[in-house]
Amino acid sequence: MTRLRQTTTNFTAGEISPELLARGDLNAYANGASKLRNVSILPTGGVTRRAGLKYLSTLVGQARLIPFEFAAQSGCLAVVSNLRIDIYVNGAFVTNITAPWTTAQLSQITWAQSSDLLILMHPDVPPQKLVRTNATTYTLSAWSWTIESNVINQPYYKYAASNITLATSATSGNITVTASAAVFSAAYVGSRFRINGREISITAVTSATVATATVIQTLSATTATTLWQEAAFSSVRGYPTTACFHQDRLIIGGSRDLPNRIWMSQTGDIGNFYKGTGLDTQSIEFGILSDQANAIRGLYSGRDLQVFTNGAEYVVASSPLTPVSAQIRRQTRVGSMSSCYLPPVSVDGASIFMARNGQELREFTYTDTAQSYRSNDLALLAKHMLVNPVDQCYDPRRRILYVVRGDGKIAALTIQRTEDIVAWTLLDTDGTVTSIANTGDETYAIVLRGAQYFLERFDDNLRVDAGVTLTSGSPATLWTGLSHLNGRNVQIVADGVVRATQTVASGQITISPAANAVEIGLAYRHIIEPLPPSLTGVVANAKNVRMIEATFRLLNTSALRLDVGRGLRNVMLKSGQAAILPTNNPLSIGDIAVSAFGWSQDLTKSLWLIDQDHPVPFTLLGVKSEIKIND
Repeated sequence: MTRLRQTTTNFTAGEISPELLARGDLNAYANGASKLRNVSILPTGGVTRRAGLKYLSTLVGQARLIPFEFAAQSGCLAVVSNLRIDIYVNGAFVTNITAPWTTAQLSQITWAQSSDLLILMHPDVPPQKLVRTNATTYTLSAWSWTIESNVINQPYYKYAASNITLATSATSGNITVTASAAVFSAAYVGSRFRINGREISITAVTSATVATATVIQTLSATTATTLWQEAAFSSVRGYPTTACFHQDRLIIGGSRDLPNRIWMSQTGDIGNFYKGTGLDTQSIEFGILSDQANAIRGLYSGRDLQVFTNGAEYVVASSPLTPVSAQIRRQTRVGSMSSCYLPPVSVDGASIFMARNGQELREFTYTDTAQSYRSNDLALLAKHMLVNPVDQCYDPRRRILYVVRGDGKIAALTIQRTEDIVAWTLLDTDGTVTSIANTGDETYAIVLRGAQYFLERFDDNLRVDAGVTLTSGSPATLWTGLSHLNGRNVQIVADGVVRATQTVASGQITISPAANAVEIGLAYRHIIEPLPPSLTGVVANAKNVRMIEATFRLLNTSALRLDVGRGLRNVMLKSGQAAILPTNNPLSIGDIAVSAFGWSQDLTKSLWLIDQDHPVPFTLLGVKSEIKIND
């Protein structure tokens, strides 16, 4: 027999994919875990029970969260739902606005912000601008292009075959426009065309080849010409897909019918896309042409203008951007998701984006040695974590990147590059998370609980979900304001003491004895399960293994429910103290030694398990294990 002592000093590799159970040779194996549920990785390497979710509001229905940040007013959130936007500031409802998007269109809405202006786009809906006038006044209206002398400086493009011509009956006034092949439809009424660079407005459509128009700029001739274009964005051709602001320009990436094209506004005039004579400050336009599909899925303004398509990643590396200097270069061939819009996020100078296959979270970053960008897979050791991603955001305060999955759970990636931490955990709740966003140093989530959608916020002072914190000037037994939890079993912490669970009825509960402050909400379980012991290079023919003793180093922990082979049990934290302490003075720090019995013939199983839902503080810093091996 062989005795083996193993020490886990940190969990900085996070949850490891089951595919790596035989890879005890990996450095990540020593600092990884088999299962991490509802915990967060600390920068120092320990694991702590995740922040609870504070209830803020019940929403009208399915919605998407869009951050809307201001220097003078942080924590602003646009909650976009069916034909409506609700504005929240620091979790409090401010106002609602009528909007043009339906529930089915929410997943493809994209946005770009500059100061108090938020531009929202969808390929089937005209771009909209959300403007903040003051702390309580917000307006939504159609995005308007710069207009000079009734000329609209919007992008134009010739969708028709290059040999199709247009001829006009006159050069001014009300005219008839005749095409050499089918061009027009009734949807073109009100659209602008340019013939030889001169603008007209379609007023009526007689047939597919004949329309009437009003001349905006006197035409140069009436003869048939191939030099004509129509508005690039319209109800006929679709609208912009995504946008960002870069070098004082509005950058538009793709549209419904031109998915691989980029338009850049004039410098300092974000509504002006007139290309003019190619001066440095004038508009820029080009397509991404290569040997693969390049529908643009996202734009990001970083070191360079970064362009994420469904087939590859590009950069426009020029400073300043001018019509002459702008060149687009492909960097990597990964591709981004198309089924929904997941905004690229910046973490420590790298742009994080979801790969086209939905199973890789890529880090797009510049390397000085190669003088180019590379795309590292941050989910390489935890492929099982990413399942049908539907939303993502980064919380810089907690240094956690949240990825909402299609099953309503959240894959949480803790990133701390200076400490070499890239660690995945999985968060779940009694419900389904559908959207997430970070604004004002706080992370908000929409959670479907039963038939209702709730707006909730991660709160480090809560250890329940859909939770509320209530206070009273004098000890009280009756607590109301819980209508969102009607019919639900809730956990209760009253004056720091965990009380028995109750079922909410008529939006209230009654407790005894009375308390001055209560925390009430839904339970969630945190689970920590280590990887099986690595016997690589220790015992060549190991057949049985058992843990003799394990020592758990805890910090600010009030409860420990542990399984070391005999089922889950509450473990005494101190002599004379129960596992769940009826006090608001949690254990500051300590080592808890637990003996274990029994052999295991399954070398792929973990030797201990922490599984508890107590709404009290919990932090595990490390574990020492003494193991006996029988070969």
